[in-house]
Amino acid sequence: MQDAVALAKKAASQGEVPVGAIVLKGTKVIASSFNKTRQLNDPTAHAEILALRAAAKKLGNYRLPDGLLYTTLEPCPMCAGAILEARIKTLIFGAYDIKNGAAGSVYNLVSKNTKIEIIGGVEEAECSLLLKDFFNQKRNK
Repeated sequence: MQDAVALAKKAASQGEVPVGAIVLKGTKVIASSFNKTRQLNDPTAHAEILALRAAAKKLGNYRLPDGLLYTTLEPCPMCAGAILEARIKTLIFGAYDIKNGAAGSVYNLVSKNTKIEIIGGVEEAECSLLLKDFFNQKRNK
């Protein structure tokens, strides 16, 4: 999760909402990314989507059934859909998203549609603080 946190910090330094994501197959990192919605002018350029795209391209398969996805924020409904389509085996996230989370907080899209293992709240305090600090800085400008 610390590598995902480092990516989230990179996102924040570039004016993006601080979310980082990493895809692993076994213990090997396949792909990683951070939010780039503003940089790419793309509402789908969430960290999870970008990391899943890169992993699928690298492996030559849009299905990642042995994949493990680390993300610093509970996935939104769009990202949850991509996780389901990729057939990710395990989802590990940091901060819960009480406004738009789709892995159990607001919506339960991930666990209702598959047997994916979900582990939430990993390094939650650090992941939450990154988001709180980012939005506090935006409000105080």
